[in-house]
Amino acid sequence: MTTLFSMLSLPKTSGGLTALRPTVVAADFNDGSASPPRKVARMTADSDSASASRSKVATHVGGSLQIQVIGEYKTKAASGEKQLHLLRRCIKTILTREPGPHDIIPATYEHIYNTCRSIVTVFDSGEQLYNILKFELQQSIGQMSRSLLMSSEKDTAWISSLNAAFKWLETQISLLISLLTYLDQVYVIREKDILSIHDLAYSIVNFSIFGNAQLVERMRSDVKFWLNWERANDSRPHRDRDVIPALIQHLIRHHQYSAFEEYYIDITRTFYLEESSYKSVALKDDPKAFFNSASSRINEEVARSKAVLPVATWSIIREVTENSLWKGRLEWLAKSTLSSYMDSRDFESLGSMYTLFSRVNGVKALCDAFADYIRTSVSKIVKDVDRDDDMVQRLLDFKELADQAVAHAFLAEKVEVASTNSSDVPPTPIASVSELPSKQPDQQFLYALTDAFTTGFKTRRSKPAEMIAKYVDKAMRKGQGKASDAEFQDLLDKVLALYRYTDDKDVFRTFYHRSLAKRLLLEKSASDDFEKGMLKKLKENYDPDFGMGEDMFKDLALSRESIREYHSRLPEDSPGQKLTAMVLQRSAWPFTVQKHGVDLPPNMQEELTKYTDYYKSKHTGHILAWDHSLGTATLKARFNPGVKELSVSLYQALVLLLFNETPEIPYTDIKEQTNMDEAELKRTLQSLACGKKKVLKKVPAGRDVDDTDVFHFNAEFRDPHPKVHINSIQAKVSPEESKKTNASIEDDRKHYLDAAIVRVMKARKEMTYEQLKAATIDAVKNHFVPQVETIKRRIDTLVETEYLERSETNRNKYKYVA
Repeated sequence: MTTLFSMLSLPKTSGGLTALRPTVVAADFNDGSASPPRKVARMTADSDSASASRSKVATHVGGSLQIQVIGEYKTKAASGEKQLHLLRRCIKTILTREPGPHDIIPATYEHIYNTCRSIVTVFDSGEQLYNILKFELQQSIGQMSRSLLMSSEKDTAWISSLNAAFKWLETQISLLISLLTYLDQVYVIREKDILSIHDLAYSIVNFSIFGNAQLVERMRSDVKFWLNWERANDSRPHRDRDVIPALIQHLIRHHQYSAFEEYYIDITRTFYLEESSYKSVALKDDPKAFFNSASSRINEEVARSKAVLPVATWSIIREVTENSLWKGRLEWLAKSTLSSYMDSRDFESLGSMYTLFSRVNGVKALCDAFADYIRTSVSKIVKDVDRDDDMVQRLLDFKELADQAVAHAFLAEKVEVASTNSSDVPPTPIASVSELPSKQPDQQFLYALTDAFTTGFKTRRSKPAEMIAKYVDKAMRKGQGKASDAEFQDLLDKVLALYRYTDDKDVFRTFYHRSLAKRLLLEKSASDDFEKGMLKKLKENYDPDFGMGEDMFKDLALSRESIREYHSRLPEDSPGQKLTAMVLQRSAWPFTVQKHGVDLPPNMQEELTKYTDYYKSKHTGHILAWDHSLGTATLKARFNPGVKELSVSLYQALVLLLFNETPEIPYTDIKEQTNMDEAELKRTLQSLACGKKKVLKKVPAGRDVDDTDVFHFNAEFRDPHPKVHINSIQAKVSPEESKKTNASIEDDRKHYLDAAIVRVMKARKEMTYEQLKAATIDAVKNHFVPQVETIKRRIDTLVETEYLERSETNRNKYKYVA
């Protein structure tokens, strides 16, 4: 055999290797090792002499030193049995957890590595070595299992010992994998159905430890003890909590975590189901406390999961906790707690409730409770007869509360929907961002809010629409005050938002038209621009019939122009210069012809007659019917404290002018001289003698006017202002007028229903009752929602008047009579 020495040549000047000779090695040079020979100590003199006899140092030839090896260098190879025995001892020692004084590895790691190589590649004894390894692993792991079972430690201390055993075993297995590389890389790969060293060791662990029911039960019971301790101590971390994540890491390495996770989930579910059942009974009268307790429990459990469990388990534990705590309690919690949170404007708690409920499919229960709260509250406000004057303001305040709840508490993640013109074009990828997804109010709650307000308004038919119209009237009279144009417009928009919820659109329209007419005629509107803007918005967004208001402004403009032209024809000192007359089209204004007139003073009547003649000369064929109920006048009154200028209605002026002749007049005389309607006269006298500004005195004193009362001029009337405005009933909608208006609306509805029924039947010719009823409701729904009984009565009326007839073969079917 040619060795490295026969191939070396050294410089002439060097003698460094003249004494170099091969050394004895532990294995045959022919074993295929790529490692260089290793020196060993000479044991006897014979070995030295034998070594010396095999090589001689050559003489210097040709300026170079030559080394010649004579003969073939061989060492005596150790037998395979001896090497297997050596490896057995080494493996046994490595897998002994508590070695004694004589349990020392009998070879170096390098020697073990080379011996394994020799056993596998030279002696082809991989199978025997593999069986030895398997036997020793079974013995070692079995001993570890028995030791853990016999341990007297408890709870987290035992888990700590289990972790230490796993850590030691895993370290030793890693060491064996490194030392027995040739067994893994040559023998195991060559053989089929043979596990690697790692898989072999871990399979034995799984069988001996995780397959041991007693060990698994002890591990689970100790984990449960730790978990229950933390839950019973307000989730304060146990002093040995760190042993749990360490245990979990070992379980993950041995592919045993899924079984542990399932157990952890089961005991969590059981614990919180029991706690929920107990606390729901204990706190049945305090649902808010139950909700706060459950919310706190969820937060605690999430925090514990993040501290102990793998990331993938966090959401599972949270979901199990939430479902266990809320199960069967969602409706009770929502109905019992939402109202108190709404009343206290606790939107943060509402938001937490929405978030928690959304994770357990409880949004519908919360939405139903929200709708019920809104519906009940609106109904309560609408039916509070004693506070009708505050109805709209209370509804506005409550609507603002509901809107804020939806905008700040009930927020769902905004869903971005990507669309393309072609299905072949892939969607453009969106870069990931660290920002939280944007949110928007949950549409379910917006719909519930609308439906609840609409239902609440129905609890008192017509009244909400009437009061909304009156509220707008008051706002238009008062004007924006210190508010900006934008703020005032926002207020009007909010009022119109309430108008959307009422089914009685015709009621609102009628009262609004009447109030608008009075504001315009009495010049009580704060701003014509806002009036026109409101009419435009109502016409375009709500009801085209509001276009009637535009005709009102046209009439006023023409009337002002006409009266200016009339004044221009009169002398400057003519009493007619003080006359103002508004000529209105009956079709554009919501007033009926006055059935009962009044007697004006002769001088007033004279000027009015002159203007009538002038107007008819300009507009041949027009008929003027004077309505003095909305007339106004300015009087100069002399009281003992001083002269005052009184701004009064025309009816008030007629009464006050009577006291120029006498300071005392009985009620019956006033009625006779003015020829006013009795109800109108009593309201007028109330405003003059029973209001805040008493320019007349009533005997006897009191709030009501009787036929036997006597009225005196109040010469001692005082007021800090030189101009005094005395409110009149004409400027407001009196209860009597409201009743008349509602009665008029009901009459109009009958005609409207009749027209709709006839129109529908004329188009369809023949319909069943149910079909006709549905078609009629659909035809008038933009104005009002009729009652079913009313529709039936109108159908019967039309049958009697021979617009319709019943089918002879089917009494539930109607035919149109041409």
